[in-house]
Amino acid sequence: MKEFIIQKNEENQRFDKYLKKLLPNATTSFLYKMMRKKNIVINKKKATGNEKLAAGDVVRIFLSDETFDKFHVDTEELQKEYDMLKSLGLKGLKVVYEDDDMIVADKPYNMLSQKASDKDLSANEYLLGYMIRKGELPFEVFQTFRPSVVNRLDRNTTGLLLFGKTLNALQELGEHIRNRSIQKYYLAIAAGELKEELKLKGYLLKDEKANKVSFYTEPIEGSDYIETKVKPMVSKNGLTLVEIHLITGKTHQIRLHLSAIGHPVLGDMKYGDERINKKYYESHKVNHQLLHAYRLKFPDGRIICSEPAAIYDKLLESKNMREKAAE
Repeated sequence: MKEFIIQKNEENQRFDKYLKKLLPNATTSFLYKMMRKKNIVINKKKATGNEKLAAGDVVRIFLSDETFDKFHVDTEELQKEYDMLKSLGLKGLKVVYEDDDMIVADKPYNMLSQKASDKDLSANEYLLGYMIRKGELPFEVFQTFRPSVVNRLDRNTTGLLLFGKTLNALQELGEHIRNRSIQKYYLAIAAGELKEELKLKGYLLKDEKANKVSFYTEPIEGSDYIETKVKPMVSKNGLTLVEIHLITGKTHQIRLHLSAIGHPVLGDMKYGDERINKKYYESHKVNHQLLHAYRLKFPDGRIICSEPAAIYDKLLESKNMREKAAE
Protein backbone atom coordinates (compact mmCIF):
# COMPACT_ATOMS: atom_id res chain seq x y z
CA MET A 1 0.00 0.00 0.00
CA LYS A 2 1.21 3.50 -0.90
CA GLU A 3 0.01 6.57 1.01
CA PHE A 4 0.14 10.19 -0.15
CA ILE A 5 -0.93 13.26 1.84
CA ILE A 6 -2.17 16.19 -0.26
CA GLN A 7 -0.16 19.37 0.32
CA LYS A 8 -1.36 22.97 0.02
CA ASN A 9 0.29 23.35 -3.40
CA GLU A 10 -1.73 20.43 -4.74
CA GLU A 11 -5.22 21.18 -3.41
CA ASN A 12 -8.25 22.19 -5.49
CA GLN A 13 -7.51 19.82 -8.38
CA ARG A 14 -9.71 16.94 -9.47
CA PHE A 15 -8.69 13.61 -8.03
CA ASP A 16 -8.54 11.88 -11.44
CA LYS A 17 -6.13 14.54 -12.74
CA TYR A 18 -3.94 14.11 -9.67
CA LEU A 19 -3.87 10.34 -10.24
CA LYS A 20 -2.92 10.81 -13.88
CA LYS A 21 0.10 12.84 -12.78
CA LEU A 22 1.02 10.30 -10.11
CA LEU A 23 0.54 7.32 -12.41
CA PRO A 24 1.08 8.74 -15.93
CA ASN A 25 1.62 5.34 -17.54
CA ALA A 26 -1.76 4.01 -16.42
CA THR A 27 -4.81 4.32 -18.68
CA THR A 28 -7.76 6.40 -17.51
CA SER A 29 -9.99 3.33 -17.63
CA PHE A 30 -7.59 1.44 -15.34
CA LEU A 31 -7.58 4.27 -12.79
CA TYR A 32 -11.39 4.42 -12.73
CA LYS A 33 -11.55 0.64 -12.38
CA MET A 34 -9.21 0.78 -9.37
CA MET A 35 -11.39 3.47 -7.78
CA ARG A 36 -14.54 1.40 -8.31
CA LYS A 37 -12.83 -1.62 -6.70
CA LYS A 38 -11.58 0.57 -3.80
CA ASN A 39 -7.96 -0.13 -4.68
CA ILE A 40 -7.56 3.65 -4.77
CA VAL A 41 -9.34 5.60 -2.02
CA ILE A 42 -9.41 9.06 -0.45
CA ASN A 43 -9.60 9.38 3.32
CA LYS A 44 -10.50 5.65 3.49
CA LYS A 45 -13.60 6.24 1.32
CA LYS A 46 -14.51 5.13 -2.17
CA ALA A 47 -13.63 7.75 -4.78
CA THR A 48 -15.31 8.68 -8.06
CA GLY A 49 -12.46 10.72 -9.57
CA ASN A 50 -14.23 14.07 -9.68
CA GLU A 51 -13.54 14.99 -6.05
CA LYS A 52 -11.73 18.29 -5.45
CA LEU A 53 -8.66 17.63 -3.32
CA ALA A 54 -7.96 19.59 -0.14
CA ALA A 55 -4.76 19.92 1.85
CA GLY A 56 -4.51 17.06 4.32
CA ASP A 57 -6.50 14.56 2.26
CA VAL A 58 -4.98 11.08 2.44
CA VAL A 59 -4.73 9.06 -0.77
CA ARG A 60 -4.14 5.32 -0.41
CA ILE A 61 -3.26 3.08 -3.35
CA PHE A 62 -3.54 -0.68 -2.89
CA LEU A 63 -1.44 -2.02 -5.76
CA SER A 64 1.50 -4.38 -5.79
CA ASP A 65 4.89 -2.68 -5.85
CA GLU A 66 5.48 -4.09 -9.32
CA THR A 67 2.23 -2.68 -10.68
CA PHE A 68 2.70 0.68 -8.97
CA ASP A 69 6.27 1.03 -10.30
CA LYS A 70 5.10 0.16 -13.82
CA PHE A 71 2.57 2.98 -13.86
CA HIS A 72 4.43 5.50 -11.70
CA VAL A 73 6.63 8.32 -12.97
CA ASP A 74 10.31 7.49 -13.55
CA THR A 75 11.41 8.43 -10.05
CA GLU A 76 15.10 8.16 -10.83
CA GLU A 77 14.92 10.60 -13.75
CA LEU A 78 12.61 12.89 -11.80
CA GLN A 79 15.07 12.91 -8.90
CA LYS A 80 17.86 13.97 -11.27
CA GLU A 81 15.73 16.86 -12.53
CA TYR A 82 14.79 17.82 -8.98
CA ASP A 83 18.44 17.85 -7.86
CA MET A 84 19.44 19.87 -10.93
CA LEU A 85 16.80 22.51 -10.18
CA LYS A 86 17.88 22.64 -6.56
CA SER A 87 21.44 23.41 -7.66
CA LEU A 88 20.41 26.45 -9.72
CA GLY A 89 20.84 30.01 -8.51
CA LEU A 90 18.50 32.82 -9.51
CA LYS A 91 20.93 33.98 -12.27
CA GLY A 92 20.04 37.67 -11.96
CA LEU A 93 16.35 37.04 -11.30
CA LYS A 94 15.22 39.01 -8.23
CA VAL A 95 12.29 38.21 -5.96
CA VAL A 96 10.51 41.52 -5.25
CA TYR A 97 7.38 40.14 -3.57
CA GLU A 98 6.39 36.80 -2.07
CA ASP A 99 3.58 35.33 -0.01
CA ASP A 100 2.20 31.83 0.56
CA ASP A 101 0.61 31.70 -2.88
CA MET A 102 2.75 33.62 -5.33
CA ILE A 103 6.10 35.14 -6.19
CA VAL A 104 6.63 38.31 -8.20
CA ALA A 105 10.12 38.30 -9.67
CA ASP A 106 12.12 40.89 -11.64
CA LYS A 107 13.45 39.24 -14.81
CA PRO A 108 16.70 40.45 -16.43
CA TYR A 109 17.16 40.63 -20.19
CA ASN A 110 18.37 37.60 -22.15
CA MET A 111 16.30 35.24 -20.02
CA LEU A 112 13.26 33.25 -21.17
CA SER A 113 10.12 33.39 -19.03
CA GLN A 114 9.42 29.72 -19.76
CA LYS A 115 11.55 27.28 -21.67
CA ALA A 116 10.97 26.83 -25.39
CA SER A 117 12.75 23.46 -25.58
CA ASP A 118 13.70 20.70 -23.15
CA LYS A 119 17.29 21.95 -22.97
CA ASP A 120 16.38 25.54 -22.01
CA LEU A 121 16.69 27.05 -18.57
CA SER A 122 14.21 29.83 -17.95
CA ALA A 123 12.91 32.01 -15.14
CA ASN A 124 10.44 29.21 -14.44
CA GLU A 125 13.23 26.70 -13.68
CA TYR A 126 15.15 29.18 -11.51
CA LEU A 127 12.01 29.88 -9.44
CA LEU A 128 11.28 26.17 -9.08
CA GLY A 129 14.82 25.74 -7.76
CA TYR A 130 14.29 28.68 -5.41
CA MET A 131 11.19 26.98 -3.94
CA ILE A 132 12.99 23.64 -3.64
CA ARG A 133 15.92 25.22 -1.78
CA LYS A 134 13.49 26.92 0.62
CA GLY A 135 11.82 23.58 1.35
CA GLU A 136 8.48 24.70 -0.13
CA LEU A 137 8.42 22.12 -2.92
CA PRO A 138 9.22 18.67 -1.50
CA PHE A 139 10.00 15.86 -3.92
CA GLU A 140 6.70 14.10 -3.16
CA VAL A 141 4.76 17.17 -4.36
CA PHE A 142 7.10 17.72 -7.32
CA GLN A 143 5.95 14.37 -8.71
CA THR A 144 2.37 15.60 -9.17
CA PHE A 145 2.48 19.42 -9.22
CA ARG A 146 4.72 22.06 -10.76
CA PRO A 147 4.42 25.70 -9.74
CA SER A 148 4.71 27.93 -12.78
CA VAL A 149 5.15 31.38 -14.30
CA VAL A 150 1.73 32.79 -15.24
CA ASN A 151 2.56 35.68 -17.58
CA ARG A 152 5.30 35.83 -20.19
CA LEU A 153 7.80 38.51 -21.15
CA ASP A 154 9.95 38.40 -24.27
CA ARG A 155 13.50 37.17 -23.70
CA ASN A 156 14.91 40.72 -23.90
CA THR A 157 12.09 42.49 -22.09
CA THR A 158 12.86 43.05 -18.41
CA GLY A 159 10.56 43.32 -15.43
CA LEU A 160 7.86 41.68 -13.37
CA LEU A 161 6.87 38.04 -13.76
CA LEU A 162 4.04 36.37 -11.83
CA PHE A 163 4.70 32.87 -10.48
CA GLY A 164 1.98 30.76 -8.89
CA LYS A 165 3.23 28.65 -5.96
CA THR A 166 -0.01 26.71 -5.47
CA LEU A 167 -2.64 25.30 -7.80
CA ASN A 168 -5.21 27.71 -6.36
CA ALA A 169 -2.92 30.63 -7.10
CA LEU A 170 -2.23 29.42 -10.64
CA GLN A 171 -5.95 29.14 -11.33
CA GLU A 172 -6.79 32.55 -9.84
CA LEU A 173 -3.87 34.38 -11.43
CA GLY A 174 -4.59 32.76 -14.78
CA GLU A 175 -8.20 33.92 -14.54
CA HIS A 176 -7.10 37.46 -13.69
CA ILE A 177 -4.75 37.50 -16.69
CA ARG A 178 -7.50 36.26 -19.03
CA ASN A 179 -9.99 38.81 -17.66
CA ARG A 180 -7.36 41.60 -17.67
CA SER A 181 -8.24 42.34 -14.05
CA ILE A 182 -4.52 42.60 -13.22
CA GLN A 183 -3.47 45.90 -14.77
CA LYS A 184 -0.02 45.84 -16.37
CA TYR A 185 2.18 48.90 -16.91
CA TYR A 186 5.52 49.17 -18.68
CA LEU A 187 8.25 51.76 -19.06
CA ALA A 188 10.10 52.14 -22.35
CA ILE A 189 12.56 54.46 -24.02
CA ALA A 190 11.03 55.34 -27.39
CA ALA A 191 12.85 56.93 -30.30
CA GLY A 192 11.71 60.49 -31.05
CA GLU A 193 9.86 62.96 -28.86
CA LEU A 194 6.26 62.24 -27.93
CA LYS A 195 4.31 65.19 -26.52
CA GLU A 196 0.83 63.89 -25.78
CA GLU A 197 -0.89 60.86 -24.37
CA LEU A 198 -2.08 58.37 -26.98
CA LYS A 199 -4.66 55.61 -27.02
CA LEU A 200 -3.56 53.29 -29.81
CA LYS A 201 -5.83 50.75 -31.47
CA GLY A 202 -5.33 48.35 -34.33
CA TYR A 203 -4.96 44.72 -35.38
CA LEU A 204 -2.04 42.34 -35.05
CA LEU A 205 -1.35 39.34 -37.25
CA LYS A 206 1.23 36.81 -36.09
CA ASP A 207 3.58 34.88 -38.35
CA GLU A 208 4.30 31.78 -36.26
CA LYS A 209 7.23 30.60 -38.38
CA ALA A 210 9.06 33.94 -38.30
CA ASN A 211 7.96 34.73 -34.71
CA LYS A 212 7.04 38.21 -35.90
CA VAL A 213 3.83 40.20 -36.03
CA SER A 214 2.42 42.75 -38.46
CA PHE A 215 0.21 45.78 -37.79
CA TYR A 216 -3.05 46.63 -39.55
CA THR A 217 -5.50 49.48 -39.01
CA GLU A 218 -8.43 47.29 -40.08
CA PRO A 219 -9.18 43.67 -39.16
CA ILE A 220 -8.04 40.94 -41.54
CA GLU A 221 -8.49 37.18 -41.34
CA GLY A 222 -6.61 35.72 -38.38
CA SER A 223 -5.77 39.08 -36.80
CA ASP A 224 -6.30 40.09 -33.16
CA TYR A 225 -7.53 43.43 -31.86
CA ILE A 226 -4.92 45.32 -29.82
CA GLU A 227 -5.19 48.40 -27.62
CA THR A 228 -2.35 50.26 -25.92
CA LYS A 229 -2.24 53.48 -23.88
CA VAL A 230 1.00 55.46 -24.16
CA LYS A 231 1.81 58.31 -21.77
CA PRO A 232 4.96 60.40 -22.37
CA MET A 233 6.78 61.18 -19.13
CA VAL A 234 10.07 62.81 -20.15
CA SER A 235 11.41 63.83 -23.58
CA LYS A 236 15.09 64.67 -24.05
CA ASN A 237 17.83 64.27 -26.65
CA GLY A 238 15.46 62.87 -29.24
CA LEU A 239 14.16 60.16 -26.87
CA THR A 240 11.03 59.81 -24.76
CA LEU A 241 10.44 57.87 -21.58
CA VAL A 242 6.92 56.51 -21.91
CA GLU A 243 4.59 54.70 -19.54
CA ILE A 244 2.52 52.08 -21.32
CA HIS A 245 -0.73 50.66 -20.03
CA LEU A 246 -1.31 47.33 -21.75
CA ILE A 247 -5.06 47.07 -22.34
CA THR A 248 -4.90 43.90 -24.43
CA GLY A 249 -1.93 41.55 -24.19
CA LYS A 250 -0.74 40.08 -27.46
CA THR A 251 2.66 38.91 -28.72
CA HIS A 252 5.05 41.86 -29.26
CA GLN A 253 2.10 44.26 -28.94
CA ILE A 254 3.93 47.20 -27.35
CA ARG A 255 6.94 46.98 -29.65
CA LEU A 256 4.71 46.72 -32.72
CA HIS A 257 2.39 49.57 -31.72
CA LEU A 258 5.22 52.00 -30.95
CA SER A 259 6.97 51.08 -34.18
CA ALA A 260 3.73 51.59 -36.14
CA ILE A 261 3.48 55.24 -34.96
CA GLY A 262 7.14 55.94 -35.77
CA HIS A 263 8.47 55.79 -32.18
CA PRO A 264 10.05 52.31 -31.87
CA VAL A 265 11.47 51.01 -28.62
CA LEU A 266 15.18 51.81 -28.39
CA GLY A 267 17.29 48.67 -28.83
CA ASP A 268 14.49 46.66 -30.46
CA MET A 269 16.24 44.59 -33.13
CA LYS A 270 13.01 43.23 -34.66
CA TYR A 271 10.74 46.27 -34.99
CA GLY A 272 13.13 49.11 -34.22
CA ASP A 273 15.22 51.59 -36.22
CA GLU A 274 18.57 50.04 -37.15
CA ARG A 275 20.34 53.39 -37.48
CA ILE A 276 19.18 54.65 -34.07
CA ASN A 277 19.91 51.33 -32.41
CA LYS A 278 23.46 51.36 -33.79
CA LYS A 279 24.01 54.91 -32.55
CA TYR A 280 23.03 54.09 -28.97
CA TYR A 281 24.84 50.77 -28.96
CA GLU A 282 28.05 52.65 -29.78
CA SER A 283 27.43 55.50 -27.32
CA HIS A 284 25.69 53.76 -24.39
CA LYS A 285 26.08 50.00 -25.08
CA VAL A 286 22.31 49.56 -25.46
CA ASN A 287 22.23 45.89 -26.50
CA HIS A 288 18.57 44.97 -25.91
CA GLN A 289 15.16 46.56 -26.13
CA LEU A 290 14.55 49.08 -23.36
CA LEU A 291 11.12 47.83 -22.36
CA HIS A 292 10.46 47.11 -18.69
CA ALA A 293 7.33 45.62 -17.06
CA TYR A 294 7.45 47.84 -14.00
CA ARG A 295 4.03 47.91 -12.34
CA LEU A 296 1.26 45.42 -11.54
CA LYS A 297 -2.04 46.50 -10.00
CA PHE A 298 -4.10 43.68 -8.53
CA PRO A 299 -7.91 43.61 -8.17
CA ASP A 300 -7.59 43.90 -4.37
CA GLY A 301 -5.69 47.19 -4.77
CA ARG A 302 -2.16 45.86 -4.18
CA ILE A 303 0.47 47.49 -6.36
CA ILE A 304 3.89 45.92 -6.97
CA CYS A 305 6.59 47.95 -8.71
CA SER A 306 10.10 47.47 -10.06
CA GLU A 307 12.65 50.05 -11.18
CA PRO A 308 14.32 49.61 -14.59
CA ALA A 309 18.08 49.57 -15.07
CA ALA A 310 20.24 52.66 -14.63
CA ILE A 311 20.65 52.98 -18.41
CA TYR A 312 17.20 54.63 -18.52
CA ASP A 313 18.48 57.53 -16.38
CA LYS A 314 21.76 57.72 -18.25
CA LEU A 315 20.00 58.15 -21.57
CA LEU A 316 17.80 60.88 -20.08
CA GLU A 317 20.82 62.47 -18.35
CA SER A 318 19.12 62.64 -14.97
CA LYS A 319 19.51 60.37 -11.98
CA ASN A 320 16.04 61.13 -10.61
CA MET A 321 14.13 62.07 -13.75
CA ARG A 322 11.82 59.05 -13.63
CA GLU A 323 10.84 59.80 -10.03
CA LYS A 324 10.17 63.47 -10.82
CA ALA A 325 8.11 62.59 -13.88
CA ALA A 326 5.94 60.25 -11.82
CA GLU A 327 5.08 62.89 -9.21
